[in-house]
Amino acid sequence: MDERLQKILAHWGIASRRQAEQMILAGRVRLNGNIVDLGQKANPDRDRIEVDGVPVYSTDRPQSVYLLLNKPAGVVSTCSDPRARSKVLDLLPPKLRYGQGIHPVGRLDADSTGALLLTNDGKLTFCLTHPRHSVSKTYQVWVKGDPPEPVLQAWRQGIILSGRKTLPAEVRVLDRTGDRTMLEVILSEGRNRQIRRTAEQLRYPVLRLHRTAIGPIQLQQPSEPILPMGCYRSLTNSEIIFLWSLLNQTSINVPANVKEHSI
Repeated sequence: MDERLQKILAHWGIASRRQAEQMILAGRVRLNGNIVDLGQKANPDRDRIEVDGVPVYSTDRPQSVYLLLNKPAGVVSTCSDPRARSKVLDLLPPKLRYGQGIHPVGRLDADSTGALLLTNDGKLTFCLTHPRHSVSKTYQVWVKGDPPEPVLQAWRQGIILSGRKTLPAEVRVLDRTGDRTMLEVILSEGRNRQIRRTAEQLRYPVLRLHRTAIGPIQLQQPSEPILPMGCYRSLTNSEIIFLWSLLNQTSINVPANVKEHSI
């Protein structure tokens, strides 16, 4: 069966679909000896696929890896950066950094910290970043000033960003100290810099933003210490089951090749 090459490479864990598209545009992918164009299709059972001159096969797929990282400030949520900034993959050991196809699921701003999923499961990445699969994300947000209840209510109900209203959000005050307020914000959508842009529009700019959870996947598990900044852990089987349940599958099985890694 013919499929788009970027989809094949993502499903085989070679790269995320976006990364696979970039590899194709850069001329790094060949099909039966010829450099391919974006959108070109192939039959994995019949065609010869090469990346950087090396043939790849579905049987070469590395073991599935599902990680939660506590991202520090100043680290970018990409696999490469033209400005040579520190990347999330730099926080992993060499055995995970190279040859595994591990990539971030979505992004956190360089200045933001907290929970970020990493995986080499291209299919899961594509589905989790698709708008129809909304996963709630919980943030601790420090803003300048002391926003009154009407402002918080406006945030909860949604405001207009780039001509489109944001979805309702959960917003509550956790602490007020001097000229700053710490809020808990739970979003079910993830527009570019959404929290920062919303707070700025409401005239209470963000001083610090930290993501504590992605759905039920938390930086601090029950009866466990919080995941240290800059460290990672493997997802539990129940957390992986949650992610796959979002795909509306009728039967959910944890992949047999889930790979465990300690911090």
